[in-house]
Amino acid sequence: MASETPTIGVAPAPWTLKGTIYSFFLYSASKNAKLISSKKKFLFSPLEAASPFSDGEFVGGLGIVQVIRYSESPVGPYDELLVIPGKFKYSKTHGGLNQSAMPETKANIRVTRIYVSQVETCWNGRKSISESICPNSTSLICLDWNIPKHLAKFEFKELPNDSVSISVYPREQGGFGNPSKLDAKPFFTATYKPISYLPKFPSSTNLFKYLGIDLNLVQPPLPQGSKSDVELAGTHQWTLVKSLERSSRTSLGWWDMKQGPPTEEDGTRTGSSKDSDPSEGDFENWWPGIGRWRLGMKMEEATIEFPEGKHWVET
Repeated sequence: MASETPTIGVAPAPWTLKGTIYSFFLYSASKNAKLISSKKKFLFSPLEAASPFSDGEFVGGLGIVQVIRYSESPVGPYDELLVIPGKFKYSKTHGGLNQSAMPETKANIRVTRIYVSQVETCWNGRKSISESICPNSTSLICLDWNIPKHLAKFEFKELPNDSVSISVYPREQGGFGNPSKLDAKPFFTATYKPISYLPKFPSSTNLFKYLGIDLNLVQPPLPQGSKSDVELAGTHQWTLVKSLERSSRTSLGWWDMKQGPPTEEDGTRTGSSKDSDPSEGDFENWWPGIGRWRLGMKMEEATIEFPEGKHWVET
């Protein structure tokens, strides 16, 4: 008997969300960017790694990793891990239908991996929605963010002194046409430890514009998942979108990035085992080239705004 397709609630842009944000920054110089770009299976989920979504030269620069616990959103509460390694080059053709227009090479930040804990946000974060689904919309497309969301299981373990241990177990698709399954080993595991003697302060990503840092995300079209993974919607347009995060209760803390001790099953976390594929991301401190301790921050009672994107099609 054929299984019924689950109903997924449609939640068009813009979104306003509330929650708690744990984050730390990454920085990749040009030399390190070449190393990281060679780890394609680490930068991207398997579905996107096997598609043109992973094309484009990684040039490094400022990146960020965030774990967000959304308490309010248009699709209800959920957890999220997102990875923005830095900037990727891409070509954008100006001139509309003018075939003689020359493409311009640009570079913007890109979300390469992102995991969420529920189906509705996964589908809505990826999907183009047509006017037939959104009859009250004045445009053909009312949501198309191209955010490569995948489902995952999140584990949060409360520790003394307000510390928290976080592990994320992806439900990955093994390639085109293959159904997804939950990984036995976490893609991300780390512990956040607050610096208790420092006061909380207000913060906003809007401040980055005064530093000349461009936070516009440019996301390529997404591949379609298997028929059984209905939440893995595909798209056909490029998208530019800029989110905003702000909180009046921001504090600093330390991330302990040391991965668990090696086992016979894992081989080694550093990729030195003959049975370990370092392209999969078996690094001692999770991210290639970083030390065990990373300064980070926690934004409590944060507001996150995700507007409609700007779209175009490259032929």
